[in-house]
Amino acid sequence: MPRLPLIPLLMALLCATVPAKAQQNGFDLAGPELKLTVTRDGATLPIGAVPSLQPGDKVTAEAALPPDQSAHYLLVVAFLRGATNPPPKDWFFVAETWRKKKNRLALTVPMGAEQAVLLLAPDTGGGFDAVRDAVRGRPGVFVRVAQDLFQASLDRARLDAFVAAIARIGDTAPERLATAAPVLANALRIKLNADCLARPRGLQAACLTQNRDSLVLQTQRGTTLAETLTGTPADLAYSIAATPQAGGGYYSSYIGLARDVAKLFGAFRSPQYQYLPALALGRGDTLKLLLNAAPSFQSPRSVLAAPLPPIGAATPPIWQAGGPTPVCLAQPGLTLPLEDAPLLYATDYARTLSVQVTSNEGKTHDFPVVADVEKGGVRLEGAVPADLGTVSNAVLQGQWGFDGFTGPRLPVQLDAMGAWRALPDGAVVVGREHPLVLRGGAAFCVSQIALSDPAGMRAPVPFKVTGQDELTMTLPLKAVKPGALTLNVARFGTAPPDTIPLVARLEASRLDRFVVHEGDREGVLEGARLDQVTGLDWRGLHFTAGTLSRGAEGDRLTMAIDAPVPAGDGEAVVRLRDGRTVKLAVRATAPRPVATLLSRAAADQTARNGLPIALPDGVLPADAAMDFSFRITKGALGDGGMVEIAGPEGHGASLGFRDGALQRVGKNVVVAHFAPRTLLGAGIAGKLRYRLVQDGMAGDWQPLVTLARLPGLARLSCSADAATCTLSGDDLFVVAAIGDKPDFVGATPVPLGFVGGSITLPRPAGKTLYLRLHDAPDDVATVTLPG
Repeated sequence: MPRLPLIPLLMALLCATVPAKAQQNGFDLAGPELKLTVTRDGATLPIGAVPSLQPGDKVTAEAALPPDQSAHYLLVVAFLRGATNPPPKDWFFVAETWRKKKNRLALTVPMGAEQAVLLLAPDTGGGFDAVRDAVRGRPGVFVRVAQDLFQASLDRARLDAFVAAIARIGDTAPERLATAAPVLANALRIKLNADCLARPRGLQAACLTQNRDSLVLQTQRGTTLAETLTGTPADLAYSIAATPQAGGGYYSSYIGLARDVAKLFGAFRSPQYQYLPALALGRGDTLKLLLNAAPSFQSPRSVLAAPLPPIGAATPPIWQAGGPTPVCLAQPGLTLPLEDAPLLYATDYARTLSVQVTSNEGKTHDFPVVADVEKGGVRLEGAVPADLGTVSNAVLQGQWGFDGFTGPRLPVQLDAMGAWRALPDGAVVVGREHPLVLRGGAAFCVSQIALSDPAGMRAPVPFKVTGQDELTMTLPLKAVKPGALTLNVARFGTAPPDTIPLVARLEASRLDRFVVHEGDREGVLEGARLDQVTGLDWRGLHFTAGTLSRGAEGDRLTMAIDAPVPAGDGEAVVRLRDGRTVKLAVRATAPRPVATLLSRAAADQTARNGLPIALPDGVLPADAAMDFSFRITKGALGDGGMVEIAGPEGHGASLGFRDGALQRVGKNVVVAHFAPRTLLGAGIAGKLRYRLVQDGMAGDWQPLVTLARLPGLARLSCSADAATCTLSGDDLFVVAAIGDKPDFVGATPVPLGFVGGSITLPRPAGKTLYLRLHDAPDDVATVTLPG
């Protein structure tokens, strides 16, 4: 059976799945095309490469109508100067598209202009005067056209780029859709339906592009793309269209914008003309108009109103590197990831892009790059010069419309020959696996490592990147004889590998001491060649060998038993793998301090207005100070003792008696007071641990409390007959889900990173809301509703 082309099938599926209401309001009707160029300071660019106009720009415009076009259109370009200041009559320019000598406009953007719109009006005799009077009579409406429809056009460009890329991959390599679709969605800020990736390959592309008008997400962390281009906020319509009431909310709904503008146009339609909004998509010198309704050629006839780029200085692109992890310049097919760069892929604004790298020796080199939406960044073109040297700095640069830009800085790596060295030196021990650290080179440029002996035998060595200039590995030396070895470190690219000489020796067994505390169930044996130790017998206790690690001063071997270690001293017998035994003097030192938590409570909590939030036991507000008490059950905590507090990242700080943070109550009970944000940093949240430390001996870590950031819930507003309610407040991003049942069945998830001031919920069945907080995902907070 012949394979059907994907694109027609895709479009058919789209039309079948999009609801009727969305189809009626979607901009899916192809309108006329126009040819425009812009000249500034002697340089001419096609309209698709111009993010904004400036006073003094020379603009040429003509309609690209078919030869058999029967309807005569007037092409009008109008410049505006705000919603409350009608433009002068000489800010209107007209061309008669059906006349060869009058079908082309050549105009200059006037000084003082703030917006520009393009109108196509059927010629009725006196049509130009009627259009000009309409614009001058209601300039605010056409300011909305210039601002809001330009924003909607940028959103549509992102959507079209996503649909085109999905169709292209689905036609040529459908097996790549599962990995390419998430990258495309992130690059273009498009909502991704992950369930589509679980479908058969032949159905994934159609599924991913269903309900297209709801796929477009807001960009630039909440600002509009139009604002990103010129620094000027978009008008109120975009804000209204992005609310849940207008069907948008978390999404960028240009359909809502169209409805808004269409209502304004309907307010002053005349018997002669009605006004129809159009999106304007620029590619090359072509401006393609997309309509959401069919134009009328009977009275009142349809005037197409479309935006031109905003007038003002273009803001350079505010892109960011895709992450802090460096990438290797020599890696084949290298793509440097970018964030917040949807217009890089959806428009022609960016030109002559390159990445300039600077070596540590001061050499610079420019690499041409091209945007690659399927990889979410810019792809390097050209080979890396062999003499470039060590590189750790790169910056993206190019043209944004007429203007040059520089940034962002991108984390890259490249090193020179001989950069790697073994730490602390090249001496290794045979007869066991030997840990080794390499430092000094570009860690992300290493492709593979191999170990070779004098006979030429090579063995691959797995490694881990533990720093930008550090690699850790374990050398397989159990069956290797003493002598000279070579470690070969291969890089991406054509550079030869680094060769690191190693000297392999036998290490004599050495037992330094056995450290064990009274009451513990394990101790630590210190020395050398402890991999040969199988057990230790002391005072009738039989310790077994556990985890082996190597420190700066030798080996450390954990030895464990099933019962607590008693007090006392004596001679231990250490058993080795070859059957030999070695005697070692051992003494159980004082027990490590151990405590039992008694109580904990919030103190000095910041007062919040609005709905009260009740937290379960074990969870406290992150912005409050904290009191807790504990009983010392083993060991002692003297006046020089400390309590260490640590957060989920492992960073900690100490509380002591001498600084007043600890107070003794009786002999063994201690009360502690501290402010988590003061002690551990303003961003502390999540699970806290504590342990006691006395004279350098630290007890075990124990759970203390979970700190949770709380939202400020102002009110829950419910209409009498509505099925939904609106919960308003601030810091809603700290909430993961909201429901009216403690098991969160049917709960409303809060989008990750949500920064809105309200969220729509189903009407609660009772008087209690239940919150799942990001900082305490295993606990449930409750909100009691008034009334």
